[in-house]
Amino acid sequence: MRVVKRWKLNAGSWTFSLLLCTALLAPAQSPTNAIPTLASLRSNLTVRVQHPRLAAAQLGVKISSLDTGKTLFEHNANKLLKPASNAKLYTGALALDRLGPQFRIRTSCYAAAKPDAAGTLVGDLTIFGRGDFSMAARFNGGDYSKSLEPLVNALAAAGIKRVSGDLVGDESFFRGPPYGSAWTWDDLNYYYGAEISALTHEDNVVDLAFKPATVLGQPVTFTTKPATQFLQFINRTTTGTTGGKRNIELYRPLAQSTVYLHGSLPAGDRDWTDAMPVSRPALWFVTQLRDALAKRGIPVAGQLRTHDWLAAEAAPVDYAKQLEIAFTESRPMSELVTQMMKPSQNLYAQLLLLQVGVRTQKPGQTTEEAGLAEMQKFLAEAGVKRGTVFLEEGSGLSRGCLLAPDATVLLLRHMDKHAAAAAYRASLPIAGVDGTLKARFTGTAAARNVLAKTGSLRYVSSLSGHVTTAAKERLVFSFMLNAYTGTAVSGREVIDELAVLLANFSGKSDGP
Repeated sequence: MRVVKRWKLNAGSWTFSLLLCTALLAPAQSPTNAIPTLASLRSNLTVRVQHPRLAAAQLGVKISSLDTGKTLFEHNANKLLKPASNAKLYTGALALDRLGPQFRIRTSCYAAAKPDAAGTLVGDLTIFGRGDFSMAARFNGGDYSKSLEPLVNALAAAGIKRVSGDLVGDESFFRGPPYGSAWTWDDLNYYYGAEISALTHEDNVVDLAFKPATVLGQPVTFTTKPATQFLQFINRTTTGTTGGKRNIELYRPLAQSTVYLHGSLPAGDRDWTDAMPVSRPALWFVTQLRDALAKRGIPVAGQLRTHDWLAAEAAPVDYAKQLEIAFTESRPMSELVTQMMKPSQNLYAQLLLLQVGVRTQKPGQTTEEAGLAEMQKFLAEAGVKRGTVFLEEGSGLSRGCLLAPDATVLLLRHMDKHAAAAAYRASLPIAGVDGTLKARFTGTAAARNVLAKTGSLRYVSSLSGHVTTAAKERLVFSFMLNAYTGTAVSGREVIDELAVLLANFSGKSDGP
């Protein structure tokens, strides 16, 4: 490898041999000592990327300086690898570029006429969604009661005291299936595989909190958040003996609303939390809205109905002939991207891709296809090489997505000079502080220093973002590890120690 040869001229092969032997004998650890020269940094990195534990795996590495523009190190930098949630770096950048940090998503409430003098809305009330996912407790300090409050307030302010017709949820704004391309069927049973809809409420999942019963052998008790009867539960759990196995499994057959609960919690054990995605999110939305309206004293006399893109093709609705009697707007795009990036929220990422795609969508094209086409245009503008980015959807949940580390570093360099650079950087998880990096890098030089997007799938670990060296040089990096099955040292540990090396680097990228 080119960088190894350059390093040998500076440091001597005997030092490399000593480092390699030390790495082979010792378990992977987070390096803590200062690394004074570029040659020593490269030698440390080389030892790790060539470690025998990675012999069957694929590792791609690219490290570049934002200050000097120089490449400090690369290893398989142009190899196409599965990014997992590193794909969200691309979706977040696209959304900020094409829509802007202050962009807000509008949700409209349509009716044939204004409510009468008594406050009765004669006929149907249609909620037309455009992909706002901020109607969730996540955006309201964890308070589920506030998620739909702005929409209820807007309808009440419009003078509505009663709806005589149906409450209709129109999710036809996006064209295509309710999943990202190549999402696997078993993902759909988990919160990270929630269905996509232009009408989204509480991340399209029901949160569950479990507690062991007070009597041995009795079913574990649970509560739903928010409170709802939209899902039906068949509870086959048990409360086990103290110190026993703790595990609760949830299973909902596809497109159904019945959830089967299995497993057990030991008596006196701590709580267990999980979440179950709902089927038909638009129906879930209007079901919860009807309940919220009823609590405000605004009953809906009619039925609940939904209208998707297939229904819109068969029977188009001309909303220009109706009145927008109320509306709400989402949080600004900068906050939406942050709430997508820090917890690595797949639903949000896909909705942001669709939000871009709907503006350039051509007849017969799905909104996802349009979003991905716009992504390629954006990447070309950013100077990312053609053939180094192959995304199938917006989140990275697809096992078919492929990226090269070189492409991600080019993207990070581009966004560092972008008009939305501050919003983009602020969206990244901070090591040891928040998001998916909250519990990582504690006690190292990378803590509160590394700002990066994680990525995890089975046999896949990735980490890409920013780090400031001990010499105060700003670096961007991309580490992508695929096909790694190690258990003694996890894939996360393998790539984390690379980031710690960079944080401890006290030399300069343009130094000897």
